[in-house]
Amino acid sequence: MILEALAHQYQRLIARHEPGLSPYGYSPEKISYAIVLSADGDPVDVQSLLDTSGKKPVPRRLPVPQLARTVDITAGFLWDKSAYVLGVSATSKRVEREHQAFKELHFAKLRQAKDPGLRALVSFLEKWTPGRFQSVPFTPEMIDANFVFRLDGVRGYLHESAEAHQIRMGLLADNEDEGVIAPCLVTGAFRPVSLTHPLIKGVRDAQTSGAAIVSFNLDAACSYGKKQGANAPISAEAAFAYTSVLNYLLRSDPHNRQRLSVGDASVVFWAEAQDPEQAQSCEDLLAALLSPDSKSDEGQETEKIRHVMEVVAKGRPLAELDPKLDEGTRMFVLGLAPNASRLSIRYWLCDTLGDLVQRLRQHVQDLNLEPSPWKTAPSVWRLALATAPSRGDPPKAKADDVSPLLAGELMRAILTGGRYPQSLLTNVVMRMRSDGDISGVRAALCKAVLNRDLRLSHSNVPDKEVPVSLDVHSTNSGYLLGRLFAVLEGAQRLALGSQVNATIRDRYYGSASATPALVFPVLLRNTQNHMSRIRKDMPGMAITLEKVIQEVIDKLPGEFPKHLGMQDQGRFAIGYYHQAQARFQKADKADATSNGNNDTTDTNKQGGAQ
Repeated sequence: MILEALAHQYQRLIARHEPGLSPYGYSPEKISYAIVLSADGDPVDVQSLLDTSGKKPVPRRLPVPQLARTVDITAGFLWDKSAYVLGVSATSKRVEREHQAFKELHFAKLRQAKDPGLRALVSFLEKWTPGRFQSVPFTPEMIDANFVFRLDGVRGYLHESAEAHQIRMGLLADNEDEGVIAPCLVTGAFRPVSLTHPLIKGVRDAQTSGAAIVSFNLDAACSYGKKQGANAPISAEAAFAYTSVLNYLLRSDPHNRQRLSVGDASVVFWAEAQDPEQAQSCEDLLAALLSPDSKSDEGQETEKIRHVMEVVAKGRPLAELDPKLDEGTRMFVLGLAPNASRLSIRYWLCDTLGDLVQRLRQHVQDLNLEPSPWKTAPSVWRLALATAPSRGDPPKAKADDVSPLLAGELMRAILTGGRYPQSLLTNVVMRMRSDGDISGVRAALCKAVLNRDLRLSHSNVPDKEVPVSLDVHSTNSGYLLGRLFAVLEGAQRLALGSQVNATIRDRYYGSASATPALVFPVLLRNTQNHMSRIRKDMPGMAITLEKVIQEVIDKLPGEFPKHLGMQDQGRFAIGYYHQAQARFQKADKADATSNGNNDTTDTNKQGGAQ
C-alpha cells in the first residue's frame, strides 16, 4: 500500500512535469559544467552551470541518466565527474582506469549513432588526452566536478536527445534481462525484479549515502532460495518510482512544506489530486495544521496561520480558506525513522482531508487553555519537546532528550484521533516535578490527555472533565490543591518581593503534587508569616488572599490526601496554571488602572494578589 501510493504520486508528478523529478532511468544530480563540442569533437567552450543565487556558487541539479556506482569502476552515460570524463582528478588513484571505462562505454554504444552531438562526443573521446586539460577552455577549479556535454549551436544537452534516450533505455533493458521475471507487488505486471532498490536520502540521522526501505542481505531474511529483492518482487520501474518521489518529498529545500521532523521521524505528506493547484492547497493546509508555529516570527504568515486555525477550530467549511480545498481529497502521511542502513516505518495514514482536519481540530480543542499559553498553536514537535527535561534560565529542552517512541505515538494519536500515549501524562508530570517548569504547553498536554481519555471512555461525569479556564466551582482534589499552591506562592511573592531566592514552587512543587498531606500543613503555617507582613502593608490584599484560601480549603475533603494519583497530579498542574495565570492577568489589569489613574485604590492592589 505504501509503495503503491508513492508510485502513483510519482506518476502524477511526472505527468505534470514537476521540477526536481526525473523520468525512469534518470536522476537529478549536481552538475557544475557543460563541455561544448564542435561537430568535429573539439572542445570550444566550457559553460558554467553553477547556481550563483546564494552566498557561494553551488552545482545545479540536472536530470541525467541514473548512475548506481558503489566501489566498482562504473562509468556514467553522457555525464560523470572529471576523472571519468577527462581522465583528470585530484583525489582518485585509479583515474586512468576510470577514464578508460568511460571511453569504452561510449565507443560501444555510440559508434553507430546518427545524432550529430553523439558522433561529436565519440570524436572528442578519440582525440582527447588528459594533458589537454591544462589549456583553455579548462581551468583548475573544474577538477573533480561533474560534466555534461552540448553540441555547439544546439540548445539542449546530449543526454536529452531522442537517440540518447533510446540508447539509454536499451542499457536499462540489458540490465533487466539479467534479472528474475516475476509479478510486481506494486503494479501486478510481470517485469524484471529489481534486486537492489535505489537508496533514499534526506531522512534525519540516517546514513548520508542513503538508506533502504526494502532490503535483503542476510540468509535469515530470505526464503525459498531467493536472493535480495526477489524475496519481495518489485519491478525496476516501480522501485525507481517510489524511491524517486520519496527523495523528492524529503529534499532539503526551505520552500518544501511537505516535510517535517517529529522526534527521530522524518514525516512527509501529499495529496492525491491531478490538479497541481488543488494538491498544493491541500498540502499547504495540512502543513499549517501540523506545524503552525514554523513561521511564527513572520508577522504576515503568522496572521494567515491564525486565520486558518480560527476557521478550522470553528468547524467552518474549508472552502472559506480556499475554493480549491476539497474535503474529499485523499491525503497520505508517512513517518520514516533511521534504523542502521535501513528505514523504519513509524506510521502510515491515508484518509480524506476533511477527516484529517476534523482530528486536528479535536486535537487543538483538547489542548485549549485559557489564557492561551501561545500566540499560534504549537506544532507536534513543540509538544514533543515539552516532554524533555528543561534546563537553564529560561528553561529550554534539547531535541536529543525527546523519546523517539513517545514522539511517534503522539503524532499517531493526533492523526488517528485515538488516545494519546499513556506514557505522555506520566512523562510530563514527572518532568514538572523534577525541573519545576510548569509551562503552559505542559499543562495543556495534561489537559489533552485527561479529557481525551474521558471522552473516548464515554465518561460524562461533569466534575471529571478538565476545564478550559479557571473553574472556581470544581471540587476535584488535585485541581483544588493546584489552585491552593498557586495562591500560597502568590502570597509568598507578595510578602517577600524581590527578596525571594527560591519560591515554594522551586522547593515544594514535586512533593506537594504527589503527597499533599505531608507538605500543605507546612506551607499553610509558613503562609501565616507572609500574611502578617501583607496585613501591615496591604490590608485589603490580605483579606482577599484569606478569602480565596478559605474558599479552596472548604471544597477539599476533611483532610489533605496522603497521595495523588498520576491523573490528579496532572489536574494539580492545570489548577496551578489556571490560578497563577488569573493572578498575573489581574495584576496586569491593576497596573493598567494604576497607570491611567493616579488615585490607586486597594481594590486595584487586591486584584494582583489572587
